[in-house]
Amino acid sequence: MYKEKLSFNKNKKFVILQVSDAQDLQIVRRTLLKMLDKAYQAVKPDLVVLTGDNILGNHLNDAIFGTRQVVFDKKDTYNRMKKALTYILKPLDARKIPFAFIYGNHDDMNVFSKKEQAEIYKSYNYCVEFNETQPQLECDTYNIPIFSSDGSSIAYNLWMLDSAGNDENGENGFAYVSKETLDWYVQKSEELKRQNEGKPVDSLMFQHIPMPETLRLLKECDAGEPNSVKKDGKYYTLNPELASGILSEYPHVCQTSFGQFERIKEQGDVRAVVFGHDHTNCFEGTLDSINIIQTPCASFRCYGNDLRGVRVFELDENDTKHYNTYTLTYFDLCGRGPVSRLRHILDADERVKDKAVLLSATGIVLCGAASFYIAKKFKKH
Repeated sequence: MYKEKLSFNKNKKFVILQVSDAQDLQIVRRTLLKMLDKAYQAVKPDLVVLTGDNILGNHLNDAIFGTRQVVFDKKDTYNRMKKALTYILKPLDARKIPFAFIYGNHDDMNVFSKKEQAEIYKSYNYCVEFNETQPQLECDTYNIPIFSSDGSSIAYNLWMLDSAGNDENGENGFAYVSKETLDWYVQKSEELKRQNEGKPVDSLMFQHIPMPETLRLLKECDAGEPNSVKKDGKYYTLNPELASGILSEYPHVCQTSFGQFERIKEQGDVRAVVFGHDHTNCFEGTLDSINIIQTPCASFRCYGNDLRGVRVFELDENDTKHYNTYTLTYFDLCGRGPVSRLRHILDADERVKDKAVLLSATGIVLCGAASFYIAKKFKKH
């Protein structure tokens, strides 16, 4: 594990790269790896945060094609999980990029506990230390201090919160940030405040499943309005007075709230709460001076759209009240040339129709070429 202090560099900058919903298996989509490698190369992050659904845990035992279960041994399942994570984590170790993680609902949908999965993460040299000492909390609930450029004090903080779990059968069991987690957050926030001359330490908060308050960024609209989605017979879009970006699906928020948003407001330290989970949404909004940020998926194996990619956060030690954030899509990173477009069509799950057209066109061309060749041979003889 990585035990060195994270700190602002000599230019007083710190860059975070968020990868959400990589959601792949032991036979990985290579386009995902290429996109992530391009992102690491372009951004040169000081830290990568993996914000859940890092693997497609409920399909680890499936056949290569389809969802028929072909693996029944727990050891074999573990090996598949380890290999799936290797594709995501090994490139970070190779580039010597510290990384942190939380879980999503799909990580937890298998026979292994979060602590068992965490053993795989901690086997990597650049995995930032996480919670292993507080049994009342899930191991993916912890904070990451970022020290000042001179290393003398904590200049910024990252909250990593668990928001999803399963039942004894590996099925989705809950979607919320627990009361125990929020009690710990308040206690730790107060501790950091005491270390900072009584002032809140500015922070970003990461969790997989969006807070229910995310829905307050929407407004009801007419059917067919651009950037709108349908829910229970009604249509919704982002309220332009509160948010901007792309809404492609109705937000799937936490089922239960234990007052997370109210506690964040009371503590006054969190500048933004950042989510994944909803693959095709990409927006930023503000409620009561707290920013709410939705990041699209990175996965090619699961549903997505042309927004799939990563999100970047740029922090400045001289102005910790503010930050700069933006997304980089697959096409931003890999270009829009014919090879990149072809790779996207072949690997992305939502491009089924495009694949069918491509295969049909290829078949027609090959049949035409074969017919021409046969006709030419026949004429010659």
